[in-house]
Amino acid sequence: MSALPSTVPGVWHADELGTGQAHVQPTGFGVLDAQLPGGGWPVGALSEVLQPLAGLHEWQLVLPALAAATARRTGAVVAVGPPCEPFGPALQARGMPCERLGVVRAGGAAALWAAEQALRCRDVMAVMAWLPQVQPAALRRLQLAAAQQQQLLWVFRPAGAALQSSPASLRLQVAGAGTPGGAFAAPRLRVRILKRRGPPLVEELDLPGCPPALAQVLAAQAARRRAMQAAAGSEQTAVEQTAVEGAAPRSRPGGVHALDRIAVAVGH
Repeated sequence: MSALPSTVPGVWHADELGTGQAHVQPTGFGVLDAQLPGGGWPVGALSEVLQPLAGLHEWQLVLPALAAATARRTGAVVAVGPPCEPFGPALQARGMPCERLGVVRAGGAAALWAAEQALRCRDVMAVMAWLPQVQPAALRRLQLAAAQQQQLLWVFRPAGAALQSSPASLRLQVAGAGTPGGAFAAPRLRVRILKRRGPPLVEELDLPGCPPALAQVLAAQAARRRAMQAAAGSEQTAVEQTAVEGAAPRSRPGGVHALDRIAVAVGH
């Protein structure tokens, strides 16, 4: 047991969640903020996000924070090497002004260079960089550059990078949440905190993968599909049953009467 009092300014106990982060940007997810030092994404520091396949979940994870940050601060958001073209109307609908987003199409060493130059620009508020093969030394340079201009910095890497060392002050692993039994559920995100200033967090966090309004639309669409499938199944069952009933009189002596065919037709 440490003899240090818990209220000494500037002293952090490793078994407690760090609270000394100078500036943070809330993530937009209360469950996630509660587990992050200071209550959000660190500003002026590197946040590393790992996922199985690039392009799946990163925008859902960072877009709430970007929308809030652009509403409060000036400056551009630079996306370096995104695997998919950002869809402007969707970003605009989530509160991210399209005119504030700049996209740099580059890969490898060129993407790393572009990310570092963007971080050294005073007119840039945040940088999102997809750097699957980046080395720890290069990440350290990006971290220092972000600290100089007090910018938001996310670097996206494959899930396998979790075994590599990183200077990031925050490391998360994100994946989509499966839907049990094939039933419809709104998209969800499963987030593991791999590294933070504080004690390890063993359990995963469950976050919504889309806004509530979009979840309602998706649920309504799924309900309509289920209703159409049920109706189609009922119709098919009725047709099969009618065919059986229509074929039954053939076994009677004297053959099939014309009224039997009319009855089948009326039944349709």
